[in-house]
Amino acid sequence: MAKRTETAGRLDDAARAGWLYYVAGRTQDEIASAMGISRQSAQRLVSLAVAERLIKVRLDHPIAECLELGEALRKKFALVHVDIVPSDPGSSSTTIGIAEAGAAEIERWLKKTEPIVLAVGTGRTLKAAIDQLPTMECPQHRIMSLTGNIGPDGSAAYYNVIFSMADAVKARHYPMPLPVLVSSTEERDLLHKQSLVQSTLRLGREADVAFVGIGELGADAPLCLDGFLDPEEMARLMEEGAAGEICGWMFDRDGKLLDNSINERVASVPLPPRETTTVIGLAKGKRKHLALLSALRGGMINGVITDESTARHLLSA
Repeated sequence: MAKRTETAGRLDDAARAGWLYYVAGRTQDEIASAMGISRQSAQRLVSLAVAERLIKVRLDHPIAECLELGEALRKKFALVHVDIVPSDPGSSSTTIGIAEAGAAEIERWLKKTEPIVLAVGTGRTLKAAIDQLPTMECPQHRIMSLTGNIGPDGSAAYYNVIFSMADAVKARHYPMPLPVLVSSTEERDLLHKQSLVQSTLRLGREADVAFVGIGELGADAPLCLDGFLDPEEMARLMEEGAAGEICGWMFDRDGKLLDNSINERVASVPLPPRETTTVIGLAKGKRKHLALLSALRGGMINGVITDESTARHLLSA
């Protein structure tokens, strides 16, 4: 029999101790007895399980204020899904809380026995959510990317999540083999005529649920940082009334797509029809306020996962 390496063996022990503590509800004394180790060793193994992300903690107890805010948002914007997570005033993270809630909602959809089409956008928040997904076997489902997985220089887009998600959930997956923005309307139309792209466009229209990030605008916005737009182009867009973007699609403060040259160059799949698809936006924080509010006003999304602070802003606007 092959001998376990010291590192692998210690992680195995940490996983066992973590399971006994968080799932079975055993005390550290009971874990020590069951594993034949000291209480101090049991404590260290449980800590190691958390440090190595072998354990992902999810709080299932509903918090009354979050539920009240969620219900108010649901009524104000006629939403079909709302999830409000507690705010952490001491954290500057734009993903903590909503990434975990997003993962839980994605997992809920993937646990359905009947086949579904699940669409995903791109971005840091979605990547953080996908990283939280447990390993699953979902051969009955199809997952597809609403945005291209190619960067402006031809490299793989770092925050595209379709491949890491497919690896985690073992589902058939359909990437969009294009960049978010192309050089012209003519180039986009030509690329969209390709049979491989056509199948992805068709799936987008058939999606049962879509999870998308909400992009803010500005010189340090994702489209600028990732090299798709230069600061001058971004400034011009904002002067024209752009308030935010979803999968590269620019919209104004009323949540209406801008009629401009940028949207004519977007190669992303159009957002699925909200009449038949649950389109859930994940975003929180002051930088996202305008973009998220605008998307909700225009019905670009009919579901939202955000935090208490952002929810209060959306209700007061």
